[in-house]
Amino acid sequence: MSVSVTARRSIVTSLFLSAVLLAAGACTPTATPAPPTTPSYPAVSPPSAPSQSYFLPQKGSYELPSNSPTARRPSSQGTITIEGLGEFAFDPSEIRTTRPDIFTEGHFSVFDVVAHLGNREWYQLIYHYNPCLDTYIIDELDGRMNWWYRIYTPGGWSEISASRMDTVPYRDSMIIKLSTHPEEYIGDIYNSFAEELLRRSVNLGRVVIPEVRIGTVVHKNVPVSAHDCREDVLQPGTITALDVLLSLADQKKINQLKLSWYASMGDLEPFDSYVVEQIDDGDGVYDGEASPTVGGWVFETGALEFSGFKGSHTRVAADVRVILSPEYMTWYWLGAPTP
Repeated sequence: MSVSVTARRSIVTSLFLSAVLLAAGACTPTATPAPPTTPSYPAVSPPSAPSQSYFLPQKGSYELPSNSPTARRPSSQGTITIEGLGEFAFDPSEIRTTRPDIFTEGHFSVFDVVAHLGNREWYQLIYHYNPCLDTYIIDELDGRMNWWYRIYTPGGWSEISASRMDTVPYRDSMIIKLSTHPEEYIGDIYNSFAEELLRRSVNLGRVVIPEVRIGTVVHKNVPVSAHDCREDVLQPGTITALDVLLSLADQKKINQLKLSWYASMGDLEPFDSYVVEQIDDGDGVYDGEASPTVGGWVFETGALEFSGFKGSHTRVAADVRVILSPEYMTWYWLGAPTP
């Protein structure tokens, strides 16, 4: 792998230790990891009105109607800021995804922007796909190593993300910032990716999340399958954070979901995603519908090491938040208990 020797050793060590721990977990009781605490959220603009809401199941099915809304393709000039090099503009219509296994035509990731400008020789870029991490790695940019990214969207904040750069969908009005980081930090991120693949391998290729928390309810070892709710953006078979809820519903652990489509979200235009506005799982506490006066759901998922605003919580909507085999998922209810 084209990162520093220290980072490479860290990844190899982690793979070995993860294999031992995951194999031992089948026969040795382990303590439940401490759940992440509810993060303090910056003030954001209130959402706009949804253009369409769906209560699932409909006629016994958790599939959305075939005429449900679709996302607009990125079309406005975007910008990316790179440490030490400045700001670069790009035309989204010229970008092709490096991950056609994930994105449909016309849609692409944050990494695709970086790769596109590098391929156009706006800066020196060396990168490669690493199958052991299931992601593209920036080996060098401008002769420097250990790069990572942040994204900023209007109405939000500059977000730290521990998600694979080539799975985070780009949309108009998003600002991307790349900077170098200590090799230990990059090694920790890559370790978490390697552990996800190992977890999926131990589960014979299936996605099984060790712990999913929804309000007061905790579900252990949740198998997750794709439901293809966003075939306008993502290829069939791509698993998202929303698929976790839909899979729990398939398993009769959720009674009803409400998904509302928002074309915009406060200052964020376009948003073009579903917001989860009800998770009725029968706990009697947070079963009702969300509203501006009652509260609503937010989530995070990834590695516990990056819980909260350390990288697991971002404003990427659940229906397009691509997951591989995360360590945990938590849905927080922000506001008063629902009746």
